[in-house]
Amino acid sequence: MQPSASPADRTGTTGRRGFLTLAAAAGATAALGGLPAFTASAAPLRPAQSPLLSAADAARNQLWWQAPGSAGSMIGQGLPVGNGRLGALASNDPGAELLMVTDATLWTGGANGTLQDDGQFPYGRDDFGSLTLLAQLTVAIPGHDLGAVDNYRRVLDLAQGVVTTTYDVAGVTYRRQIFASRPDDAIVLTFSQLGGGSYTGTVSLAGTHGETTTADRASGTASFGAALGNGLTYGSAVTAYSGTGKVAVDGTALTFSGCRDLTVVLSGGTDYAPDASAGFRDPSVDPERLAVTKVRNAARASATALLHTHVADFRAVFEQFGLSLGASSPAQRELDTWQRVQARYRDDVPDPELEAAYLQYGRYLMISGSRGSLPAGLQGVWLDGNDPDWMGDYHTDINIQMNYWLADRAGLSGCFDAFADYCLAQLPSWTDTTQRLFNSPANRYRNSNGKVAGWTVAISTNPYGGGGWWWHPAGNAWLCHNLFEHYEYTQDIGYLGKVYPLIKGAVEFWEARLVTTTVTDASGASREVLIADSDWSPEQGPLDAKGITYAQELVWNLFGHYRTATQALGRDTGHSAAVEALRNRLYLPVVSPKTGWLEEWMSPDNLGETTHRHLSPLFGLFPGDRIRPDDSTPKDILAGATALLTARGMNSFGWANAWRSLCWARLKDAEKAYQLVVTNLRPSADGSNGSAMNLFDIYEVEKGRGIFQIDANFGTPAAVVEMLVYSRPGHVELLPALPAAWAAAGSVSGVGVRGGFVADLSWRDGKVTQATLRSVGGRTTTLVAGGASRRIDLTPGESVTLRHLS
Repeated sequence: MQPSASPADRTGTTGRRGFLTLAAAAGATAALGGLPAFTASAAPLRPAQSPLLSAADAARNQLWWQAPGSAGSMIGQGLPVGNGRLGALASNDPGAELLMVTDATLWTGGANGTLQDDGQFPYGRDDFGSLTLLAQLTVAIPGHDLGAVDNYRRVLDLAQGVVTTTYDVAGVTYRRQIFASRPDDAIVLTFSQLGGGSYTGTVSLAGTHGETTTADRASGTASFGAALGNGLTYGSAVTAYSGTGKVAVDGTALTFSGCRDLTVVLSGGTDYAPDASAGFRDPSVDPERLAVTKVRNAARASATALLHTHVADFRAVFEQFGLSLGASSPAQRELDTWQRVQARYRDDVPDPELEAAYLQYGRYLMISGSRGSLPAGLQGVWLDGNDPDWMGDYHTDINIQMNYWLADRAGLSGCFDAFADYCLAQLPSWTDTTQRLFNSPANRYRNSNGKVAGWTVAISTNPYGGGGWWWHPAGNAWLCHNLFEHYEYTQDIGYLGKVYPLIKGAVEFWEARLVTTTVTDASGASREVLIADSDWSPEQGPLDAKGITYAQELVWNLFGHYRTATQALGRDTGHSAAVEALRNRLYLPVVSPKTGWLEEWMSPDNLGETTHRHLSPLFGLFPGDRIRPDDSTPKDILAGATALLTARGMNSFGWANAWRSLCWARLKDAEKAYQLVVTNLRPSADGSNGSAMNLFDIYEVEKGRGIFQIDANFGTPAAVVEMLVYSRPGHVELLPALPAAWAAAGSVSGVGVRGGFVADLSWRDGKVTQATLRSVGGRTTTLVAGGASRRIDLTPGESVTLRHLS
């Protein structure tokens, strides 16, 4: 690769996580982690100047609809807002605004540290527990029923984190905005109008577990507080105020009349704390009282100040990444979001701006659902009832890991903290449960040698250290892969030291678990190798096979990361050498002479479902990096992995399609990767797999019944980024899998690069025209574009810009 004739541009730059300074200035100190999920905080600093985008700039990252959401279909039609802990689905009904509010920490159940007779952990709502709703908020406005309004429109502003609804009644234009403010720790609704109109109605707050709401005239608030059966206390509060009309308490509700403007503020939370030694409780927190305090504090500010404070915080995170995949047609732009989704599927015509917006929607959900609290589980912080499938839990055999593939790739490294903090908080419980129960005679996956060390997890985990369903021995290695890869992106040595006990404990678990066996190769030569004890290849095939490819790849990967971590930290060098010797003895998979596929089990026969949703044996292709289309991978292994991926098919559940897309991107098959992205954009009908009206991914659990599962909303955008930039430490490749639909012209900025860099690039006619690489801790890498390569040497904070790379 040759740079342009002019000298390469080199400029100093702040680290990619510099936005935390802005967030802290806006009162978002919890972004640094370590604080209880719902705690008292100082009033936020208000930005001195308006941070709002112009209408033209905002339009680039907006989704819009011509109809409100139905109260009976909120999971697929309600628009999501969230501040990282509190989440809500909003109906945007003109006459009866409904918000279904969730707190990420409002979980039933408990530690659940026992095994059933069949070796499984109990896995129900009463024992393992479930994420549940916090509250329902209704703002009723008589006379604004849907049949009485004209020119209805609702907009989700992805860049500013605001839902805006406008409509006309009797010639007056009414406007409401909804946002979830992290600095004020509250959900805010503002109502205004143009043309001399006013609002009259009621604000009602209700729990969903039989709570009793009370109202206080002195403070002008309505609130409730209660405790779950597991002792977790929780509460919520709401207040309303206006500068023009009357707001009063009437029974348990708030009433308003003659208001040309109205502001409603809701907050709430629990006494959950991420501290196993304290039983995951903070006894100093009175959730109801704290919620009342927070809404009253927020109500001291004007609606404009609340909005600007929120937008300053939100934009500081969102703007770390930008994307253009090309221009859509004027006819496509005329359609609302749901019409565009339907047209994209019906006409099979690329819609680059819609496809870019889908990625930004995933980033919006990450910012809204993963900051300063628990990580995103199966449904993030958005529920429409108290019985989410699989309890809305943290599945450790793909789902929680997929949720965080997007963060570092797309300028959201700070959002990864919720995942890391969760693992750190759970480690004492996971270690204790492993030591006590893993070698129980009831556990079919117990270590046959009788040894046990370190920690591992169940397939399902909850916030109380509890496990559900089967043990998942290799789950520790997969969680550690995510944790270590975050270090590869950020080169944050302090962070690596923080998560090191997790990595070392997982290594110790596998040192105790590996067993020796003899294998014979095609030439007839025999050798002793190390394999994983009895396990299940998620989630199919025999329940007790040894040496499954999934576990072998994960352990090989874990041991390699441990070596790098010990070198970086200067710790445990002797132990690291011993672990590296074990790594060199690990059995690694071969290609079946019967199927031509990479073997999923140590058998030439396929023992499972050909088109199964999981790609467990392909971990080494993605998210691992042992198998790749270059000279480092034997040709037969690469061909076997490709054949297995082909056999799995191109049409599955959303998250499974996202994983397939990422694998095809790694194989540089741009059109297959793109087709799977488009498949996930197809409109869901009658609960079928695809995107709902609000773009939530729908998972068809049975014919005619689909549920929301958020992992595809994160995994599919991660695939888009992977198509544009591939990286590993010491190597970054630009446009490795650019499909024809995006080839004409485009750009992306803020892409995380493993090894400690951030990349910006633009392209035309499928060729890179300019690229900038900034160091956030990395020093040396090789940049590849158009078949040419160039070594890049930078110091942290420095950048280089290259032009005319083809």
